Amino acid sequence: MNLMARAAAPAMPSTPSTPRLLRAALLLLLLVAACRRATGAPVVTELRCQCLQTVQGIHFKNIQSVKVTPPGPHCDQTEVLATLKNGQEACLNPAAPMVKKIIEKMLKK
Repeated sequence: MNLMARAAAPAMPSTPSTPRLLRAALLLLLLVAACRRATGAPVVTELRCQCLQTVQGIHFKNIQSVKVTPPGPHCDQTEVLATLKNGQEACLNPAAPMVKKIIEKMLKK
């Protein structure tokens, strides 16, 4: 009868590798997160150029701040993004002489 009881009982699947896989996956995630922070590289939020067109004729007095983004994997050109005092953002041509003067003035501030 003992043999019959064993044969009738459902077999329990042996899965000792499941906890190992879970631990390995968690460790991999932690390593990836740690490597991203350890590199010190800036996090790119968008993988495309922000400035598709540039604006001409913005007066220096209307600009609150200027952000210059160098070329990188997200965009192959230097981008100059000006935040105006009214809250709007405008892309400026980095090669324009007036924009170069604006950047110099903002750096002096």
